[in-house]
Amino acid sequence: MQQILLVTFPFFALVLCGYLAARYRMLPLEAIPGLNTFVLFFALPCMLFRFSAGTPIARLLDLGAFAIYVLCALAMVALTVVTTRKGAIGWNDASFGALVAAFPNSGFMGMPLLVSLLGARAAGPVMVPLTVDMVITSSLCIALSRLSTAEAGGARQAAMKALTSVLVNPLPWAIMLGGLSSVTGFTPYQPLMRVIEMLADAGSPTALFTIGAVLARSRFAATAQPAGSGRAGDVPQVVFFKLIVHPALVLGVGTLAIAVGLPLDPFALTVLVLVAALPSASNVPMLTERFGADTERVARVVLVTTACAFLTFSAAVAMLAGQSGA
Repeated sequence: MQQILLVTFPFFALVLCGYLAARYRMLPLEAIPGLNTFVLFFALPCMLFRFSAGTPIARLLDLGAFAIYVLCALAMVALTVVTTRKGAIGWNDASFGALVAAFPNSGFMGMPLLVSLLGARAAGPVMVPLTVDMVITSSLCIALSRLSTAEAGGARQAAMKALTSVLVNPLPWAIMLGGLSSVTGFTPYQPLMRVIEMLADAGSPTALFTIGAVLARSRFAATAQPAGSGRAGDVPQVVFFKLIVHPALVLGVGTLAIAVGLPLDPFALTVLVLVAALPSASNVPMLTERFGADTERVARVVLVTTACAFLTFSAAVAMLAGQSGA
């Protein structure tokens, strides 16, 4: 356990540093969008390109891992919507509650953390849930959030907008270009590759620091809402779904799939379970602001899952890593 904490502690400590820097205004809140831009459009795409370029294409196109993770993501969305859509919580808030329960922070936190824990071969399995959540889970939850709107075809239009945003998101393109590099053996011109490597090296610490800053900003935004507007009574339930139910579901479904002979590598299953055990994605509060959902509720879920995951994620690593020889 001590060896695990030696890896996980610095990652969560960097998140805490970012949170404190923004919370006490050492980092101006106006600077956070700039950090986000650097991570999303420069550092993280370069890191994903480097990992996917060095990963055999079979691991990037793991249909068994894809099927298991999609099934579990859909089940998490359904479970959260069914159990939380009541009282003051309508389709909009229930849908974003489902998104924050089903969408782990696999990009900013999961990729560098799991590669540090399990080695470079974890990169391929991590990209499967990252792609699923960016394309399928997010689009589905945004579409569901529009079911209560009066506009005709609101859900369909929202889903189309979500899919359009995927096309301008650099992360899937970085994975795809890295996959092409893996297949063809083509690598960029050496000076350009050096730039990519430098940006990739900057990705992990900057992304973790930015997560903390985004969490602090989300808390400021949430407290600025009118008194009584928050509907945060089910936050413990959604946190439980994210940190306990989600990884347990992936583990159970994946173990059953292996038992009946479906093509799923035990190591890939371990990575999928640990991805599911990560805290909620830090970009969901920004989506709630855009679509008029309860930002306070979602920000609390992200903040609490991030704080609690230091213990729950470390415990999941301790229980699972040895099973796959990681």
